[in-house]
Amino acid sequence: MLNEQRPWHKSSYSGNEGACVEVAEGPTTHLRDTQHRALAELNLPAHEWSAFLTTLTR
Repeated sequence: MLNEQRPWHKSSYSGNEGACVEVAEGPTTHLRDTQHRALAELNLPAHEWSAFLTTLTR
């Protein structure tokens, strides 16, 4: 469920081409497309988000 009270910020992994991802981190990490915020968001436990980022940087 979307909650605008979360501290959303542009992901540092997003480029400057306008195709950005916003992230709200905490016990559950929330991700959403900046161009389609109201459509959906992906929610991951923080440990899964951390594992995902570790995999990207290998």
